[in-house]
Amino acid sequence: MSTLAVVEEILRETAVPMSVREIVERAGARLPSKSKTPDTVVARDLSMDIKRNSETSMFVRTSPGRYTLRALAAGALPSDTAAVLRSAAPPTSMSALPQRKPAAAAPSAPRTRDSDVQGGGFAG
Repeated sequence: MSTLAVVEEILRETAVPMSVREIVERAGARLPSKSKTPDTVVARDLSMDIKRNSETSMFVRTSPGRYTLRALAAGALPSDTAAVLRSAAPPTSMSALPQRKPAAAAPSAPRTRDSDVQGGGFAG
């Protein structure tokens, strides 16, 4: 059974958004990966599935690090929670992100002319 199949099963059983840590704790030995960091594996697989499949992914991120099934987010949740999930969509373009202030220019060094320089020889 794949990691995502186990995650789907757990999210279906609980029917509430869960953190990756909660999913891993509940999954226990059912996870196919023998990784020392199963949280990382589950988070990666969920993120990649959502990125690759976009609106057709069976998973949806409800907040940073929390996931649920798209079907549960769309229908089984109370209407106010479902509305919050829909309104939390990421910006569609970079122009929607806050803009940073441009960096201040470095002060320029004063210019000197050859006539301003005195000496010019070796001391000796």
